[in-house]
Amino acid sequence: MNYYQLTSEQLLKINTLGELKAVGYTSRSVKQELRDNLIRRLRNKEPVFSGIHGYEHTVLPEIERAILSMHNINLLGLRGQAKTRIARLMVNLLDEYIPIIKGSELNDDPLQPLSRFGKDEVAAHGDHTPIAWLHRSERYTEKLATPDVSVADLIGDTDPIKAATLKLPYSDERVIHFGLIPRSHRGIFVINELPDLQPRIQVALFNILQEGDIQIRGFKLRLPLDIQFVFTANPEDYTNRGSIVTPLKDRIDSQIITHYPKDIATGRKITQQEAYIKPEQQRVEVFELAKDMIEQVAIEARKSEYVDIKSGVSARLTISAYENLVSAAERRALINGESQTSVRVSDFWAIIPSISGKVELVYEGEQEGAAFVAQALVGKTIRTFFKQLFPDPEKEKKKNNGAYKAIQEWFGNGAQLDLLNDAADRDYRAALDKVPGLRELVKEKMPKLSPTEQYFMMEFALHGLAEYSVVSRKNLESSIQFKDILSGMFNMDADDDDE
Repeated sequence: MNYYQLTSEQLLKINTLGELKAVGYTSRSVKQELRDNLIRRLRNKEPVFSGIHGYEHTVLPEIERAILSMHNINLLGLRGQAKTRIARLMVNLLDEYIPIIKGSELNDDPLQPLSRFGKDEVAAHGDHTPIAWLHRSERYTEKLATPDVSVADLIGDTDPIKAATLKLPYSDERVIHFGLIPRSHRGIFVINELPDLQPRIQVALFNILQEGDIQIRGFKLRLPLDIQFVFTANPEDYTNRGSIVTPLKDRIDSQIITHYPKDIATGRKITQQEAYIKPEQQRVEVFELAKDMIEQVAIEARKSEYVDIKSGVSARLTISAYENLVSAAERRALINGESQTSVRVSDFWAIIPSISGKVELVYEGEQEGAAFVAQALVGKTIRTFFKQLFPDPEKEKKKNNGAYKAIQEWFGNGAQLDLLNDAADRDYRAALDKVPGLRELVKEKMPKLSPTEQYFMMEFALHGLAEYSVVSRKNLESSIQFKDILSGMFNMDADDDDE
């Protein structure tokens, strides 16, 4: 009977070292284990990093090559680029269970005991040494690097209470309280935001990475630790908060650079996967354009002159924004007692809290204010899609605003449109129907839309025309007001005078 052909149920019935030897168990390093299981998955065309999108041809092949090379890995990238998630998914490449000496705090391999306890157990009991089984989920340790992390936290220190309880001198190995890294023996150890570790703490990692041993105070201790190290770091940290000391970088075998989604389709996959839409929120219809607009907001932020590019714009922005967009429509439906509703373009002003808290602004952005920058990003998003869906307003002006003539004339004759944020669907539609030429414009360009999506596009057309100064738009506390561009300018001047 071959050890590697046994089922989990059969393995868990093995209770002693002798039984383990009888089924042909052989020791294997954690990096070899990861390599072997990756090879099996690649050969069988099985997914390796499920749920990670946009890295199929860039980051994931590099990680797989690093695992095949049995390297320690540093994932370098801006915030919100799935670095920690990738590290956590590596656990799935571990064996489901591994044997350890029962009671060992360092996950001692029964055939190659590491600790004093493990060696004493095997010496005392031989083939009758009791065995326990460790699930792969228990073989993952993650530590966020902060300036207050100490050598004792990571590696260990002497424990006076142990010494007193066991009546042992401080020179005895048994009085050591081991830190997180030794306790991660035969597993994956992740340090997030590595540059935040103080340089003297980083130095303490040198020997572990190179030789696999540790030093605790004055002990002559050598523990050949078996660990897969994964580090994550933000490039911003190298200049703003700290850096990875050069000798440590030299000991990390593979540095892999992550990135943001390169297109809207990939961003949408991530957002739809991660956003938590509650079952009762299924009453809210979200159109394809609205989903694309959420992703475009992040794209606009990443190239905005107001946003600090070095800090990045996390994918969490689009996830939170999508959740807020749906909640804005849900809230309105609850207020109006409606069982079904759909998102509106005006609901996009409800995602501003999701934007303003997730972008780092440069000096100019700080001067304008986070709310202004967020509104500007939504505005740029509308501009981007408007020209893709409707005639270019700049070109139409040369034709006396051909496609938009009826709409502009209606506003030019003194009419105005107030879209209340919390208006019932019936009132919302009635308001949009008042604008002549608006429905015809949408029908001509998109004849196959459903009735609800048609109204979404009618409102979108108004917002787009406002972005291109064909009509004016004013965001009030409880509504959005559209007017003729000239009267809107006069009203703005009057408001300034009042102030």
